[in-house]
Parts: sequence; C-alpha cells; structure tokens
Amino acid sequence: MTTEGSQGAPRQARALALARHPKLWLFPSILCGLLALVLSLLYMGGIVNPTGHLHRLPIALVNADQGAPPPGQPANLGTQLTKAIVAGTPDSTVDWKQVDEAGVRDQLSSGKVYGALVVPRGFTATVTALVTGGATERPTVTVLTNPGLGSLGSSMAAQIAQNAVHQASQAAGRELLATVPATPTPGPDLGATARLLLTDPIAVATQVGHPIGSHSGLGLSAFYFTLLAVLTGFIGGNIIHNGVDGALGYSDSEIGPWHTRRPTVPINRTQTLLLKMIMTAGIMLLTTALVMLGTVGVLGMDAPHQAMLWLFAYCASLAVGLGVQAINAAFGGIGQLVSMFVFIALALPSSGATVPLQAVPDFYRFLGSFEPMRQLSDGIRAILFFDARGDAGLTRGWIMIAVGTVLAVAFGFAMTRYYDRKGLHRWTPQPTD
Repeated sequence: MTTEGSQGAPRQARALALARHPKLWLFPSILCGLLALVLSLLYMGGIVNPTGHLHRLPIALVNADQGAPPPGQPANLGTQLTKAIVAGTPDSTVDWKQVDEAGVRDQLSSGKVYGALVVPRGFTATVTALVTGGATERPTVTVLTNPGLGSLGSSMAAQIAQNAVHQASQAAGRELLATVPATPTPGPDLGATARLLLTDPIAVATQVGHPIGSHSGLGLSAFYFTLLAVLTGFIGGNIIHNGVDGALGYSDSEIGPWHTRRPTVPINRTQTLLLKMIMTAGIMLLTTALVMLGTVGVLGMDAPHQAMLWLFAYCASLAVGLGVQAINAAFGGIGQLVSMFVFIALALPSSGATVPLQAVPDFYRFLGSFEPMRQLSDGIRAILFFDARGDAGLTRGWIMIAVGTVLAVAFGFAMTRYYDRKGLHRWTPQPTD
C-alpha cells in the first residue's frame, strides 16, 4: 500500500484513499453485522416475553386446613381450594409442588421453588362462618416469596399464586352465594356485609418465605458475583494469553505510540499452553481475592460462608481461564471471539439468574443444561442465600467446574500436541540486527 516518492522514500498511504477500496470494508462489515444481529437475537430473545414462554415454574402449594368437610361435601374447603387452583392452572406453565408445612420450608430454603401458597389450618371454619353470618372478615391465604432466586422469578411466582387464588375465590363465592336464601328466613339473617364478602371470600397476604440480607441486591448479588468470577477468568485469560505471546515474541506489543517486537523464543505450542495455564492458576488467586475484597470488604455484600465462596469463585474463574487458554491455543486469532461466545454471549441469557429458565424459550433452557454460567450461578446462589446446601445447586456447580476443567485441559493439550506433531510451529525467524 506504499509507493516510492521523489527521493526514494516510501510514500505513506492516505486513509481516505484506502477507504475507497471495497474489499477493505467487506470482511469487517460482514463480521460486525453478523455479530450485532446474533447478539441482539440472543440477549433480547431470552427476556422479551417471559410470561409467554413460561414453562412449569415450580411453586409450592400447602393445604394446612384441618377442618371437617361441610355437610354434604366430600372434602374440606382447603382441599377443594387447592384442587381448584391446580385444575385452573395449565400444567405447561406452573409446576405445583403439593407439600406440607414442613416441606414448604425445606423447598424454600433449598431454592427448589420460587414461592409458595399456604392455605391456613382454620380455613374451612372461617369460610363457613361467612355463610352463617358469623364473620366480618374474609379468610386469608398466604403467598410466600423466595427472593434468593431473584426478584423477577419470585415476583412472577407471587403474581401467579395471587391470580390463582383470586379466580378460585370468585368461583367459590358464586357457589357459596347460591346456598344463601335470596330472602330472609326465620333465624339469623345474613347481613349485607357478609353477602359482599361472599362475592370474593378469600383474601391474600404476601410474606417473604425465605429472607435474605439487605445487602443482597434483591437477590441479584449472586448473579453479579458469578458474572465477576466469569469475567475475571475470561478477561484475565485473554490478558495472560496476549501478554505471554508478546513476551515470547509471537505478537507485537503496542502501548500508545510505542511499538515493540521482542525476539522470538523457540518454544513449542504445548509448552506455551502449559505456561499460560500455570500463570492463569496463579493470577486467578489474586483476582478472586480482590473480587472478595471489593464486594464483601468494601461494599459490604452479604456473604455467609466466605471461605467457601472464595474457593468456589476461584475454581470457577480458573475453569473459565483454562477454557480460554485451550480455545485460544486451538483456534488462534479467532479464539478470543469463540471463547466470548462460549463463556459470555451464550452463557448470560441462559444463566437463569435474572430471568428464570422456566420463563425463557426452549433454546435457552437447552443451553442452560451445560453452559457454565448457569451452573456457577446456582452454586454461588446456594452459598449466598441457601446455607451452602448441596441440593440447592452447590453440588452440581462443583461437578460442572470439575468437568469444565478436565475438558479444557484435555482439549487444549490434545490440540497443541497434534499441532506440534505435525510440525505446525509458531515461531518465525527474526532478524538479529
């Protein structure tokens, strides 16, 4: 792109002249355009219509009513209400987990349900009192939220439970009013207040079923801490990759106006990957400690089990960093783009940390079965909000970290050893002057 000047010196190219060459625009335009379109579809596709993609959101359902069945009816009113709620909700949208009072606490504290609906013990007696005119307040069922699973998922569960109760309440009210005489008969008169209450006889109260700390970002601190662990592994891995290549003379180093190219160190691909992985394991110790210092020490994030949180976050960052090194070693210049899709672009919308996986399209639920951020966010959420219980996602998180680490090491060294055996070396002889 240079020409000889009048004194023999090369004439420097001009930007406007080069910009007239269509071929110069072709590759970056296509790549940037495809990237923008794919990322738009990936990120917005997962959140644009959560209620429309709702698929079996788990919500606990408790019938604690111990009253005797009313005359002529086969079951008490609590049983009838819960059956009506289940029957009135499509199986494809909600997965009602019918448990007892002890079971609902376990479901909430292990993060297995996004909320719960509890029918109280004296429900039948309270409703019957409305019919006989002996009550002036509606019976109340309780909706329990689980903010540790995220504010959106918890609020969706609460709204679903409230709507289900409201619909069942109106249906029950019509049946109860049908049993009341239209004109007074000898005996106690059902007053106007009781008749009004019978049109919608069941009230709903919402409570926090499994409280979390005030410095937990309304349940989102687990997601953002997971994002920090993944980003430190991803960005750190790429920084180490580029830094080692620059130090060994396999890439140029440019800082501001200063440009350098070090002499090439003769080293094969396998040894280069080993060096990068060793450095990744060491540097992730520092970055994880600083993440803990910033989030917990400086910002005061609620973080029980801090030693376990640090260990899990370190192993998560290490697994991502090793994966980045393996992908870069295998794919070369486009490795950073490939690892960005693996660890960021596909992982974020399928993590289930902000929008529940039960409220995203099937494609994202499929990705969530193996994409790392889903597994890591479940583990960190278990540590932060669910007392580090294995069945809350921590066990699966450890398993996926181990699997990811083994796959990264095996894939990376398999590719570099193959390249080395084929004589596909990286070094190029450099001038000695």
